Amino acid sequence: MTRRRAWPTAGGALELKESQEGFPVGVRAVLELLRMRGRPMTVPRMGRTLALSRQFVRRMVNEAAGRDLVEAIPNPAHQRSSLFRLTDTGRVTIETLLARESVLPERASGDLTEADVDACVRELTRMLELFEDVDVNRGSAPPPAPAVALPPGTTARGRNRPSR
Repeated sequence: MTRRRAWPTAGGALELKESQEGFPVGVRAVLELLRMRGRPMTVPRMGRTLALSRQFVRRMVNEAAGRDLVEAIPNPAHQRSSLFRLTDTGRVTIETLLARESVLPERASGDLTEADVDACVRELTRMLELFEDVDVNRGSAPPPAPAVALPPGTTARGRNRPSR
């Protein structure tokens, strides 16, 4: 599969997954993270860990809470930033999904060679390196341009300054 086709295919797979699971993949990411960490987390911490904006994570947490998959608890370290943890329903939901998916690699592994897996890891690593300087909570600014000395009598826009 070419790189151009990989993105639409991945997007279609995510849409299909959402329709099968009944909730967005962002909600699933929150559930997986809380399960993996095994302790309550704040929305900002989840955002940093998932490399997603706080606003997006907040929407996903709100949707998960509306479905009784997560619940807010007081944060002794910060009054305005609640901690969120999985509910029993949330824990059962994510564990069921993960158990159902655990057989998928076994099915696919017969078709993949070690070279295929190495190539995939190499490409994904390169993609991650492209985005390593992005701060999703602040946006990414390009590096500052090098300072350039302007000729006397000109502005940064190239116009002549009036003489005084």
